[in-house]
Amino acid sequence: MNPQAAIQTTEADGIPALFAHATGPMRAGLVFRAGVADETLARAGITHLVEHLALHRQGLADYHFNGETKAAFTHFYMEGAEHEVVAFLQGVCASLHDLPMERLETEKEILRTEESRRGSAQLPLWRYGAQGHGLVSYPEWGVRDLGPDDVRHWARTWFTRGNAVLWVAGERMPEGLSLRLPEGGRMPMPAVTSALPETPAYFSDGSGGVLLDAVVADTAAARLYAGVLERELSRSLRQEGGWSYTAGTDYTPRRDGMALVTAFADSLPDKQDAVLGGFVDVLAALRAGRVRAEDLEAVRARFDAALTAPDASAKRLPGVAEDLLAGRPVRTPDALRAELRAVTPEQVHTVALQAAQTALMQVPSGHSADWAGFTAAPTDSSYTVTGRRFRSVRDRSAALVVGAEGVSVTTKGPDGAECAVSVPFRACAAMLCWPDGGRRLIGTDALCVDVEPGLYDIDAHTMATIDAAVPPHAVVRLPPRQQPTAGPAPAAASPSGAAQGASPGGRTFTRRTVMQSVGLVVLGILAVLSGLVALSFTVFEAEDPELTMGEWIAISAFLWGVTALLVWPAVRIVRTTRRA
Repeated sequence: MNPQAAIQTTEADGIPALFAHATGPMRAGLVFRAGVADETLARAGITHLVEHLALHRQGLADYHFNGETKAAFTHFYMEGAEHEVVAFLQGVCASLHDLPMERLETEKEILRTEESRRGSAQLPLWRYGAQGHGLVSYPEWGVRDLGPDDVRHWARTWFTRGNAVLWVAGERMPEGLSLRLPEGGRMPMPAVTSALPETPAYFSDGSGGVLLDAVVADTAAARLYAGVLERELSRSLRQEGGWSYTAGTDYTPRRDGMALVTAFADSLPDKQDAVLGGFVDVLAALRAGRVRAEDLEAVRARFDAALTAPDASAKRLPGVAEDLLAGRPVRTPDALRAELRAVTPEQVHTVALQAAQTALMQVPSGHSADWAGFTAAPTDSSYTVTGRRFRSVRDRSAALVVGAEGVSVTTKGPDGAECAVSVPFRACAAMLCWPDGGRRLIGTDALCVDVEPGLYDIDAHTMATIDAAVPPHAVVRLPPRQQPTAGPAPAAASPSGAAQGASPGGRTFTRRTVMQSVGLVVLGILAVLSGLVALSFTVFEAEDPELTMGEWIAISAFLWGVTALLVWPAVRIVRTTRRA
């Protein structure tokens, strides 16, 4: 192996550094062991906010630069001439040491705009819950209330000299680097939590295709399994079945010795059954050990070619920096290639068995996967808190229970048995608060309970008791809702939609909307009857010899006027109900 092709470990201004020889413009990055999984749900977005503030002073540079906040790592990277690289790295470090707080509110608005354009993956919250790695599924609710002291403290704690690794790809290491960062030690990897009592599991959501992830040991055999799975899915679902346009996989090391294999296949609504069945068949074939030799060799050759490409080491630098921050050794290309060559079909089969045991599948709404051996992921709790019950004004079989240890919403299942969703105060990841009095308590297991004063006959004292029981650091205050009299629509960050007090259409009915509905029916009936009378008189009495033309016109106008007076309030009720 050419020594220039290997990754060299060195140091730059007291910070661990990685260098790989590469031609062309210099590329460099600064990686920190800080990410979304280190936050809490109520403070979600603080790492991303620090990243934005740190990059602000770079302005509109001619060179390419950017930042990225991931689950466990934050990256700053750029490409340009050597002096530009030096200026960028030193500028980022200077900003992290002294964040431009005059930009705080502006960057918050930018983050909210960015979030509005970003979709949220559901698999992490169902697998990990409303904490740790599951937080990547949630909105950045914490950004709104963050103050300068909060942001400075986070930067001083996580964006430190001991918690960083520098990487550079170029002709040489840049000279004269002065990386001014706060002092601090290396942070451990975030804890891995689980919201799944058992796996393999599934949940139903959305109208698209099929999505699955599985946790496996991070090995060469696992990488090859992901590649083989992609080929099998493409062959079965696209080439042979013609049911999917895109069928593929992704392999993401978690940097804790494990990795996530993600597989997906899109589908038209009328092909969902076929795609789901074909998807499960492919998984079953690999689980049974039917690994095609030609597929394995094709994937092995592709990975080997990537490791021997001229820029292979340069491309590996960001991932190796993450490994170094996670305490994992830096491996040479020769060692990686040897491990690839040694993988056997039996080892790929072993990974397939491990993936089958840890799988979590998202199937389209209205479908299930229990027939394939998957267990439905929980959408309710195994217990109900003890406390005072408040009946729902919409559904008398539903109730809100408020106790000393938490809150529950109870409903009757299809079999008549009581089901409950409970959030203990001690395990409340966040409580969303709206000015109209609405509350949403989200448990660390990602189940949530809506407490709506308009939905339950709950008194102000009990609402105050709930507010006092939730720790202040878990409270998220949100701006006014567009539907103040209704419970919030089921959030993307909630596996439980059935027990939140929302109707299937996402609207909660209050006493006001019920009375509006009754009034609409009465007025509608009267308007129809009046209209029929007016129409009958206008058509059939026009030739009545006992009526003059003036009398006929006057009576017709009167009847149509009465009809209009009845229709107008009905229209107002409809418009008001729609706005609510």
